[in-house]
Amino acid sequence: MFVVVTYDVGEKRVNRVRKKLKMYLTWTQNSVFEGEITEAKLKKCLAELDAMLIKCEDSLYIYRVKNSNNIKKDILGELKNYDDLFV
Repeated sequence: MFVVVTYDVGEKRVNRVRKKLKMYLTWTQNSVFEGEITEAKLKKCLAELDAMLIKCEDSLYIYRVKNSNNIKKDILGELKNYDDLFV
């Protein structure tokens, strides 16, 4: 399945959350990750992230698309792929 994950977490946890998500998905913008992932890997990733979050201040939004052929992505402005910055 294809997922888009966005997050808003406390400043002290931003890098830890970003590093964890980079293990599973592609970093496309600040606080946004996307990519193909299995249900099992997504559950593992979310369990690991849940241990890092403080429930009253942090949030993660997970958008799931079962069939990636149903996605059309339009980009206005510059295409960014933050993973390319660190290669």
